[in-house]
Amino acid sequence: MTAAVRFLLAVVCAGEIVLLAAATQTAQGPPWAIHDMNQPLPMVIDPGPAGPPVTAPKGAIVLFDGKDLSKWEDGKGGPAKWKVESGYFEVVPKTGGIQTRDAFGSCHLHVEWASPSPAKGEGQDRGNSGVFLMNTYEVQVLDSYENKTYADGMAAAVYGQFPPLFNACRRPGEWQTYDIVFLRPTFVKDGRLDREARITVSHNGIVVQSYVPLSGPTAHKARPPYKAHADKLPISLQDHGHPVRFRNIWIREIAE
Repeated sequence: MTAAVRFLLAVVCAGEIVLLAAATQTAQGPPWAIHDMNQPLPMVIDPGPAGPPVTAPKGAIVLFDGKDLSKWEDGKGGPAKWKVESGYFEVVPKTGGIQTRDAFGSCHLHVEWASPSPAKGEGQDRGNSGVFLMNTYEVQVLDSYENKTYADGMAAAVYGQFPPLFNACRRPGEWQTYDIVFLRPTFVKDGRLDREARITVSHNGIVVQSYVPLSGPTAHKARPPYKAHADKLPISLQDHGHPVRFRNIWIREIAE
């Protein structure tokens, strides 16, 4: 079994049944221009109804337990300004993103989120947020249920680089799960890239990103090159002006 296969299988977790993708994502990178509206959209798959929150496995670090945002900050060392309700927290538009107080590198990150219901807007202006590994590499959060946008910007896309293999989005207001297995990039002493970052993503139990190689940081209408950074950095969640909800966030660090 190759290292790539072992890494892909690592996303099978928490008792969920994972549908492995037949499509291939290659090391050559995406052939389409960034945010190309002509890029084919992925097949829609019904992931089934949402279940209860997935229990954090032994050894995981719980980043949100349904009670408070004590493990998060506003990015400037101040308290996170998003609101906590009954077991979840919600983006407060225009207050800015939030990030973990602790830093992480390679990891398995579990995030549950829900877009606003009833849905408002269309395309990128509908239930938009994002999960950033190392404050740099984004897995898109978006209401992609019957909502057309560019393929590399829909839910579970590696933003601007890889569309998901399938559209596994549930209806607005229903809870969604991401299980993200992230292998951090490494750099040599002079700052040159030694190993690119890789991401595998399971959306509602369906593998939609299969060990994809990132070309560098994710960005809007750009694919910037890698720049050397620390081995561990915070995880952040984006304020894109929409009251997206989050719950049951936990992480397991991957030893290298």
